[in-house]
Amino acid sequence: MTDITAQDASATTVDDRAIYTKVMWRLIPFLLTCYVVAYLDRVNVGFAKLQMLSELGFSELVYGLGAGIFFIGYVIFEIPGNFILIRVGPRLWISRIMITWGVISALTMLVKTPMSFYVFRFLLGAAEAGFIPAILYYLTIWFPSSQRGKTSSLFLAGIPLSGIIGGPLSGWIMSELHGSTGLAGWQWMFLLESIPAIILGIVCYLYLDDHIDSADWLTGVEKEKIKADISRETREKKLHSFHDGLLNGRVWLLSFTYFFFTLGLYGLSFWLPSIIKESGVKDPLSVGMLTAIPYFGALVVMFLVARSSDRHQERRWHLALPALVGAAGLMLSVSYAHNPVLALVALTIAAMGALTCIPQFYTLPPAILSGGAAAMGLAVANSVGSIAGFVSPYLLGWFKELTGSTDVGIMLLAGGLVLGALLVFANPPRLVNR
Repeated sequence: MTDITAQDASATTVDDRAIYTKVMWRLIPFLLTCYVVAYLDRVNVGFAKLQMLSELGFSELVYGLGAGIFFIGYVIFEIPGNFILIRVGPRLWISRIMITWGVISALTMLVKTPMSFYVFRFLLGAAEAGFIPAILYYLTIWFPSSQRGKTSSLFLAGIPLSGIIGGPLSGWIMSELHGSTGLAGWQWMFLLESIPAIILGIVCYLYLDDHIDSADWLTGVEKEKIKADISRETREKKLHSFHDGLLNGRVWLLSFTYFFFTLGLYGLSFWLPSIIKESGVKDPLSVGMLTAIPYFGALVVMFLVARSSDRHQERRWHLALPALVGAAGLMLSVSYAHNPVLALVALTIAAMGALTCIPQFYTLPPAILSGGAAAMGLAVANSVGSIAGFVSPYLLGWFKELTGSTDVGIMLLAGGLVLGALLVFANPPRLVNR
């Protein structure tokens, strides 16, 4: 009897794995592609900076403010957007987000003055508001917590992939098309890199399903299994309502933890091309190729940490340690700022740590939230984190203008990662280690 029971349990495990593998292959490649495009459209201004500042006469401070003001629009419309998400469904809302941000990203090629730069960046943030929480909420519909470290990492792999793909692509466009038909390289970059967002936004509406019951690519047995897993998990959580997600103190603790992690993330994302250029590399294509290296390293580490996190069902150390590694990498990049090889090694270490924090963080809110609380809690966390997206590029621009170097700003970003790592342990393991 024991052997038969063990065999049945083993078969069930294999069946479970097959079901979630099927769901993963259906959803994750498409959502990952969407996020690669989203993140590239958000941060390609870092490459545009290599030409824009001299051509338009912008200062470093103007760039830092414009890069960061994206997040003002993002934060203002983030929480209202998630109310709409619940009302209209993820499929329509994600589709709307992608189409509108694609159009606005393309229009950024028309920037002439600092004010027009600020306006387009603000509008881009408003258009993209709610995208990440919408996707992460959507994943909670299809995957239980035991699967979420891996699925979150696969989706958020769009961050390093956008650097691996977008760096060389942006550098090539800016080098090869500069001056073609009277447009600067940075204008061509904004135009061409916005087209995939519009196309994917249309495909999104046709491809995704709002609910498990509407997924005709799953069998009835598979649907019931997934719904049973999600339902059992939901009953174990105490926070379910919009009110819980918006006002619960634990949600705000998680949100401020995320703030410090995103300080490091966006500091790297918006300034990595400039830091590499300042180390002695001048050609935009070469800068683009070199930026792919830190992102590739981060991609590998993200998957390894996610796999370990799910296997051990441990979240706190798998989040805190990468943050400390990222902080060490940022500090080393300051020490070796004028040595291109050592600076790139340090920045790769920084990217490995800082970027790994993001998917690991997003295993925490769904561990304590479900339903409307999950949608709202993810929106709150992402909104607070997005404030760091305004602070970090502006801070680096301000210090660059003041001192002629980004060194002090980068050290402050490293300190933010350390604070984030410490705050992780304010969450009891019994709540988040699952």
